Amino acid sequence: MQNITTYLKKLFYLWCRSQVPIKQPNKISKIDNLIIFLICILISIVSSYKLLLISSLKLSDIFSWLLTFTEVLISTGILILVSKKENPTINSRQIILIVTLLLAVQATKLVFASTISPLSIIIPPALIISQAMGSITALAWVSIASLSWPDPAIVINNNLFFISLVGASVVSLLGGRIRSRAQLLQLSIFVPAGSFLSQWILIGKDEISLVDKQELVFANGKIFSDSLLLAIVMLFTILFIPIFESIFGLLTKARLLELADKEKPLIRRLSLEAPGTFEHTLLICGLAEEATRMIGGDIDLIKTGALYHDVGKLHAPNWFIENQDGSKNPHDEIDDPFKSADVLQAHVDEGLKYARKHRLPKPIANFIPEHQGTLKMGYFFHKAKEKNINIAENDFRYKGPIPQSKETAILMLADGCEAALRAMNINASDNEALVTISKIIYSRQKDGQLNESELTKGEIFLIKRAFLNVWKRIRHRRIQYPTIKNNTFS
Repeated sequence: MQNITTYLKKLFYLWCRSQVPIKQPNKISKIDNLIIFLICILISIVSSYKLLLISSLKLSDIFSWLLTFTEVLISTGILILVSKKENPTINSRQIILIVTLLLAVQATKLVFASTISPLSIIIPPALIISQAMGSITALAWVSIASLSWPDPAIVINNNLFFISLVGASVVSLLGGRIRSRAQLLQLSIFVPAGSFLSQWILIGKDEISLVDKQELVFANGKIFSDSLLLAIVMLFTILFIPIFESIFGLLTKARLLELADKEKPLIRRLSLEAPGTFEHTLLICGLAEEATRMIGGDIDLIKTGALYHDVGKLHAPNWFIENQDGSKNPHDEIDDPFKSADVLQAHVDEGLKYARKHRLPKPIANFIPEHQGTLKMGYFFHKAKEKNINIAENDFRYKGPIPQSKETAILMLADGCEAALRAMNINASDNEALVTISKIIYSRQKDGQLNESELTKGEIFLIKRAFLNVWKRIRHRRIQYPTIKNNTFS
């Protein structure tokens, strides 16, 4: 009986270890929670107060208002929960943006419902939310914004409502995948064109009228006017997305690709002042990108984060072995393991300073401390022990935090494996390389560095295979060309 109980406990332990850990959401301050709650109350009031503007109020009217008020309040609460579920690291500013956009849309419906088409009211904010927070959050937002109309007296054409809902849903789905400003511009053309054709088919050709040029844009119900206004509003939305990125700390795919440009000042400095670190960074990018693709992670995020993870080495490039020419090592000259450990920690601290100075988004800046986590600086720790110094192991550990996402965890593993794989003999077998990779990854697991990263055992297996595949690609042989006078070979 005791053996069975032990066996079941072991199975339960292994099952728990194989599951994805529950990601703890960012803590939001009480003041921010109060602001968000007040905005939600405002949304509920704007969405329901017209039900009370009846000359002879009855108990049923008050009950109807209370029901609508509560329904909208609960809906906004669900929207916030959905956004937190999709983005556990979402901050208060981004939640405020989501609910403020909903408040703005509800107010616009109230004031301009008879003038502006639902297409132009609902679709543009859906584009902003899908780009910044993801498709699921955008779809939840669209559902609430489409179904809740503040003025019950406004009658919307069912076909137009359906087109608006479908158009906003398409934008929500595509917006989360768009990777460049050019694709956003294409979307701002194709969506209005699609809405025009849909209205032409479902509503009727008789609404296509350009005779009254004074109502060319603001003519609700006129198919061409609705589509033209939608195109104009979407273009303005695209122009304002970079401003939203800056104010609310949003990180869109297009922004990630812009930051990954190797001509960016910080990356260019790294290539010139710390060429060894830059080369090491490019190799890590290859490993990390392949592993992230294998597990279905955010490739654009890790590609950009990997480029910036070691920018802190710019404060003292020659203190790091990859930038040394072999003539002298500053660590040997000072001969003080504690000072050397401080230099290593400084590349993280200085990296965060560079990130703040260059206004890198927080998800990118997170790669700087998390790729080292709380790893032990083994070389200098053993140097200190050789000197018989009374030391504590924590004096030779990075300050952390340990990786908080799959992407930063993959970068930590790639950082550890890159040097070992590059140093391997070109004739080494695949099995030898896999053993080396597995040892490094296991050491990180045993040290607790992956405990908060959400990586499952299955994903770690795939990461090992990805690293092996990259190693097999970069270890290819070169032909030794003969040297002949006055001739060159390529």
